[in-house]
This record gives sequence, C-alpha cells and structure tokens, in this order.
Amino acid sequence: MVALKRRAVITAIGAGLVGAAAFAARSRDKGAPHADYFARASKALRAAGIATPTMVIDRDRLLANARQVMHNVNGRLPLRLVAKSLPCLPLLDLLMQTMQTRRLMVFNLPYLQQLAAQRGDVDLLLGKPLPVAAAAEFYRSFQGGQFQPERQLQWLVDTPQRLAQYRDLARAQQLDMRVSLEIDVGLHRGGVDNAQMLQQILTILREEPRLKWAGMMGYDAHVAKLPLASLREKALAEAKAIYHEYAAIATHGMRAQGAADTLVFNAGGSPTYRLHDGSGAANEIALGSALVKPTDFDTDLLKDLSPAAFIATPVLKADRRFQMPIGVEVLGDAARAWDVNQAHVYFVYGGNWMAEPVSPAGLAASGLYGNSSNQQALLGSGAQQLHVDDYVFFRPRQSEAVLQQFGDIAVMENGKIRERWPVMEAMP
Repeated sequence: MVALKRRAVITAIGAGLVGAAAFAARSRDKGAPHADYFARASKALRAAGIATPTMVIDRDRLLANARQVMHNVNGRLPLRLVAKSLPCLPLLDLLMQTMQTRRLMVFNLPYLQQLAAQRGDVDLLLGKPLPVAAAAEFYRSFQGGQFQPERQLQWLVDTPQRLAQYRDLARAQQLDMRVSLEIDVGLHRGGVDNAQMLQQILTILREEPRLKWAGMMGYDAHVAKLPLASLREKALAEAKAIYHEYAAIATHGMRAQGAADTLVFNAGGSPTYRLHDGSGAANEIALGSALVKPTDFDTDLLKDLSPAAFIATPVLKADRRFQMPIGVEVLGDAARAWDVNQAHVYFVYGGNWMAEPVSPAGLAASGLYGNSSNQQALLGSGAQQLHVDDYVFFRPRQSEAVLQQFGDIAVMENGKIRERWPVMEAMP
C-alpha cells in the first residue's frame, strides 16, 4: 500500500513537471499597439483619406539611406541604380539627383523603351541578356530624340551564339551597338564561365566593326548569402579573381577598339555593394533595393540603412475571437488555448502579399485559416488595440514587383503624405 502511494506521488509529481514545462513552453504575448513611428504614419494616412492597400515610401528615410550609401562608397566607385528595384520614375529621378548619377541598370524591353523616350540623358546598361527579337523591337519602336543608343546603351550578351545574333541584327539594320559581357563570377546563373568562351566572343567583336565592346557585368549576390564568414570571404576573393582574369583577357584582346578608360566593369548589387572599394577590376557598382530596404535585405552589410517602404492597409473586421470554420472549430479552440497570440483575429483589406506584418507588433498570418488576397486573416493577442478602419503595416520582402502592386505610391515626408508617385508597369 505504501509502495502504491509512493508511486502515485511520483506520478503526480511527474505530471506536474510536464504540465509546468508545457505551460512554460507556451508563447508569450508578443502584441503591442503601434509604436510612435507607425502611429504617426497612421495619422498621416487618415488625414490623406487613404482607405485602400497602399505602398508608402518614407522620403526622409529614403534620402537618409541614399546619403549613407554615398558616405559608405565615399566616391571610390560610380553608382548605377537598378530600375527594376526602384520601378517609379519620380523615385528614380529623386535618387539620381541625390546620388549624383545618371547611370541606370534596366532589365526588360518596356522599361528600356520608356527610359530612352522619357529620360534622354541617362546611361543604360542591360542587367540581363534579352532575346535578339527584343533588341530588334527596341530599334523598330525607337522614335529618336535626345537619347542616342549607340552612345548611351549597353546590350548584355552571355554567349557567342547570342552575340552572333546581335551581330546579324547590327549588320541587317546598319546599327552601331555597344555590347557588355555577362561573366559568371560564382553565382552560376549563366554568363561567360571559361577563357575559351570569352575568346570566341572577343573574336566576333574584333571582326564586326558595328559592335563595340563596352565592358563587363559580374553579379556576385551569392557572396552575401553564404552561411559562414569563411565561405563568404573565399567566394568574394574568387569572384574578384575571376573578374580580374576575364577583364585582363578582354582588355588585352580588344586593345584596338579604343581606350580602356571608357569601359564599364560593373559589379556588386544591394547585398554586396560595400564589398567593392575600387581596388579590384570593377569600376562601378549597382544597387537599388537597399535604398528602400525590404526584409530580404536585413543583413549585416546593410544594417546602417532603414526600412523606407511599407504596405499600409485598413482593418475591415476587428474585436473578433479567432474561430475556425464550422466542422473544425476545435482547432481554433485549441490554438487559442495554447497560444495567446492566436486569441483574436483581424481581417484586413487585401493580403497574401510578399510581405510581413510589422506593426502593430505581434500579428501573424494563421497557418490554420490560410491566406487570402481579398481579406487576409491576421492573428494577435488583442494587445494590438486595433479597431475597424485602423491601419496595419507590412514590410515587403523585396521591392521589385511588390512596389507596383498598389497603384500610385504615397510619399510620406515629415509625418505627412506630401504627394503620390505613379509606378512603372509591372514587367518581368
């Protein structure tokens, strides 16, 4: 009898410990009302009468980021802004003026056509190789004006076969075309990846007077994404060594085409622009997304920049206990009982974007209820103190494509919505 009692006591103690551990493992309340920054942003949106999902750019933060990038670069290398990551002409205009550059990188035919027609003084470098049919369409539709393609446009080629297609286009239409070479510096997404291929390309360039070699582009975004510092250091050193080797081969092989100081050796990108200081082969760096800093760019190399782009959307339904649909209500009951951060549900206008809720704190999509592009369900503890017609703010994961999903961008400056910027049409 005593043994049984002892066993019962031990069992009870064990159950109590398990229960205590389970209770301790429950999520703490992560909720809180809007912090001061987003409370002021909400006031600005309400004063502007904004009642639909809207992309907001903080002009003050944007310009602070631009100045910080210029400080980091410190004049060692020219900057080229990436149009696909900043797909809005007023946004590009402001940054070009602030960062003292007219160099842009463009990735598709419609943007190329629009920039050539509307910003005739820019210098354009293609950021990916386009089919030769796209190049032919550009020249067919080009209406002339200030922009001079033979001086201000660099097509990008990645293989001898593509270069031969561009050569045939230049001959057929009697075009003078500047050509840059995409080189593989370790990302392995295509481009020249051996000296033999490079020599084949150089031969075509030397033999065709209508093609002028303009430089190289080596994208090294993989460097920043590697998990260990030792791997990143090794990848960066290899990328710079490959670039130096290919640039030396090409410069030597193309000496007859003109002065080397006019060549563009483009490198970098938002994740890696700080890794280039002018000591390598690269003589300019490109970046774009870092200036508005979506969540994919929350890295150590960009920690001195601030998020400057947010999606703001109204709350349609609030003060509701989280419930699953009829038939599976028990799942909602269990979620509420287990996690205080699933106690309440808020339905917002729109949703299912490439973005994460950032304010008020402690909101998250439900893995049980699912996503919706019409009325996204967001769960929270209730500490958010949200009411109908309040705003929820999201940070986009990236800027390209996402900035264009909401129509005109609302530009916030000094706590007020000052203007609206039209975006460029979304294009891959």
